[in-house]
Amino acid sequence: MLDPIITKEALIFLSQLEKNNNREWFGENKKEFKTHEARVKVFYEAVGKRLRLHDEIEKVKMFRIYRDVRFSKNKAPYKAHFAGSFPRLGAQRRGGYYLHIKPGESFVATGFWGPSKEDLLRIRKEFEQDASEMREIMAEPGFKKIWGELGGDEVKTAPKGFDKTHTDIDLIKKKQYVFVRKFTDEQVLSPNFAHEIDEAYRAIRPFFDYMSDVLTTNLNGESLLD
Repeated sequence: MLDPIITKEALIFLSQLEKNNNREWFGENKKEFKTHEARVKVFYEAVGKRLRLHDEIEKVKMFRIYRDVRFSKNKAPYKAHFAGSFPRLGAQRRGGYYLHIKPGESFVATGFWGPSKEDLLRIRKEFEQDASEMREIMAEPGFKKIWGELGGDEVKTAPKGFDKTHTDIDLIKKKQYVFVRKFTDEQVLSPNFAHEIDEAYRAIRPFFDYMSDVLTTNLNGESLLD
């Protein structure tokens, strides 16, 4: 059975929405939006189904099109993209999957966008002690081909309490630990797009397994879940 696809019409609609991001236009075209949204949701569900074959996820969460503009300088009322996440199930499984569909700017992202203060400190302490396993994961050719370099915001020099001359300060100073893979519109419209996404998600597992082990143990390797 073939996977659902992202249609060219859905991308065209998003482009039109970006140019006409106002309530009047959206109201006039809401019926068309709901049609595209329903089809894209089926696609997200198909990605989630594939994910469940090799990981355990809590749910498929597709985000609403409406923007919260209360505290934003950008008052455009709608997002000109489709987005959704696939959170992993259980305290022992860390990390998350994200899928973003936008003309010319589609991507998948994985990792840790907003780790808690405690988790961030634990990760940094791990790298301070020994970052060799993380280095090996990132250097593996198959992993690197799909995910490229580690991304995420970082502090300018070193977090408080850490030596800015530490060998692994590039990892320690990160505030986020994320990997991003971009896709062209041609790839997004391909019948193989769901497969390509799943291939990337499969490839991230060594990173997730490692970080899950770090975040569920103390620096002595003793479980925090017992």
